[in-house]
Amino acid sequence: MGSGSPAERSTAGPGAFELHPAASPLLGADGLRDLDDLRAAFAVIGVPYGSPYRMENVHSGAADAPRVFRERANARFGSHSDRWDFDLGGTLFGETGLGMADVGDVVGNPRDLPGTAAAATEAMRAIVDGGAAPIVLGGDDSVPILCARAFAAERPVINVLQIDAHIDFRDEVDGIRDGYSSPVRRMSEMPWVGQIVQVGARGTGSARPEDVTAALAAGNVIVPAEQVHSQGIGTVTAAMRDDLPWFVTLDVDGLDPTIAPGTSCPLPGGLDFRQANALFTAVGRDFDFAGIDIVEHFPGLDVGGTTSLTLTRLLVVLIGHAARRRATRVPEHVVAVA
Repeated sequence: MGSGSPAERSTAGPGAFELHPAASPLLGADGLRDLDDLRAAFAVIGVPYGSPYRMENVHSGAADAPRVFRERANARFGSHSDRWDFDLGGTLFGETGLGMADVGDVVGNPRDLPGTAAAATEAMRAIVDGGAAPIVLGGDDSVPILCARAFAAERPVINVLQIDAHIDFRDEVDGIRDGYSSPVRRMSEMPWVGQIVQVGARGTGSARPEDVTAALAAGNVIVPAEQVHSQGIGTVTAAMRDDLPWFVTLDVDGLDPTIAPGTSCPLPGGLDFRQANALFTAVGRDFDFAGIDIVEHFPGLDVGGTTSLTLTRLLVVLIGHAARRRATRVPEHVVAVA
């Protein structure tokens, strides 16, 4: 689908949203203008804007990521959907009969940040209600809050796996409670979120000692990067329950900067590609998959497109395995929202 005028949701008032079509849908996905027509198992959506701490950060380098990531991923792998993938043992969707749609990007209004946030959640809610797993291209690290709100229900319907150098458990920063230092704190307060597993923490960030204490008191499982290096990815998957589908939130700085330099807070010692690939394989193959967001990807800071290459391969592995699991079993636990 070519670019064109935004497609507006046929609703009005709070939560109404516009989607701007992707100039080139991700990895050969079907371009879709109207979410009422969504029939695919996976739906790509760009969410460039979250809840920045300062107005100058409204359009950060991460806001360009949905567009640039599609361009770079498609330039390298856009024609590979029907090619054999040795990590999957077949093509992306193999014999599953499943597919992926790209619904474009949520149109944001820097003069109405609360309205923009509500619109993003409403768009993702429409995807979830349509039975698809959202593949969310962010955006800064406040976007996960908007994603998790899309699953709102009166009971737990998802677990959350965070891959990040930081635990993001500040209650507020400068009076702002939905900023990029707080997404996991906000998720822990949502009654529809069950278990939270956090992997990749290292070094220093916004967390103070009391924030780590609060995260552990909330029941979160924290697996520092060094524990992965010494014990393997099995130390993460062994801690993950299989009672609910898993939503993955990937902050690019959770990965080592040698494989993902295009982020605002690179820190040595993150997950390497083999570890991340093994984790994404396990999540897609061994657990029910609810969706994923990718945030803090700054294309302007990338080196030779390395970050986009890494993220594309991880997404392909996750989606490919999740499609095979979804096609071959009837889930005992289905994401259902009230």
